[in-house]
Amino acid sequence: MADQKKVILSGSTVTGDLTLGNYIGAMNNWKSLQEQYNCYYFIADLHALTVAQDPKQLKERCFSFFAQYLALGLDPKENTIFVQSHIHEHAELSWILTCLTPMGYLNRMTQFKEKSQKHVKNINAGLFTYPVLMAADILLYQADLVPVGEDQRQHMELCRDIVTFFDNRYGEGKIKMPEAYIGKQGARVMALQDPSKKMSKSDDNEKNFVSIIDTPKKIQKKIKSAQTDSDTVVTFDKEAKPGLANLLTIYSVLSEQPIDKIVAQYEGKMYGHLKVDLADLVVETLNPIREKYEDLMNDKAYLEDLMEQGAIKARERARDTLKLVYETTGLIYRR
Repeated sequence: MADQKKVILSGSTVTGDLTLGNYIGAMNNWKSLQEQYNCYYFIADLHALTVAQDPKQLKERCFSFFAQYLALGLDPKENTIFVQSHIHEHAELSWILTCLTPMGYLNRMTQFKEKSQKHVKNINAGLFTYPVLMAADILLYQADLVPVGEDQRQHMELCRDIVTFFDNRYGEGKIKMPEAYIGKQGARVMALQDPSKKMSKSDDNEKNFVSIIDTPKKIQKKIKSAQTDSDTVVTFDKEAKPGLANLLTIYSVLSEQPIDKIVAQYEGKMYGHLKVDLADLVVETLNPIREKYEDLMNDKAYLEDLMEQGAIKARERARDTLKLVYETTGLIYRR
């Protein structure tokens, strides 16, 4: 039964589009995850407000992300998929945790320093305190596991500190601190123009990533213009030929062929031949996803209905946690 499974929680901010790297990475493992865990996936629209947003575009992006999740294969009957702002308990728990968190701990957060430099005209309080909201996201569902990327480890450490602050003031055992989930290590997909860094949906350079909803023309253009090197021999060497190694890795995962077999197929051929074939393979892989996405985006009423269903399921668990926190801190809880 689902309620006997451990709970795993994952969220994504509504910036950029999900990428080929996301498809090859964690999202390709969703089916096996839902068989093992009680999965909660949320769209973090409140976090997006730390940067100035066009209201119409933000609303559209929330629909878009929800549709991308579904198009990639997340089954709303087997998983709880919801929008963060639809669960008011996120904001309420965040305020309570903010009142426990020393400013010095927030001052040292790396992402605040980086984003402050990037958005010098909008260094708002939300930008400073959003790690506490992230902690509230993590703790609200009493999850057992949370997938953690390298760039989120500091946030998990802060979350653990906040749980300690709460325990010290109100007694231990009230809030569960989840463990970091390290899934099966899949292929690491790098940026197309800069193979020294991971492919990211928030990359400023659109040529660095393939979006799962890119048109075939865009995909082909991005793959064909991917950085390689001045050599012409197709070999797999991450150190000497990182760009080519990245393309071969993508090819291997999508075709389900070993890299050495692919290399043998291109003996005596130029990089251009590989890029053309890879572009066709990526288009073939992502086309069904893009078509399903477009169908979903043409039926907003259906998406809203699924959002509401997800919110009802998520709120059941969130409500229990907030009730416990209210009673623990001396606040009077009302449904």
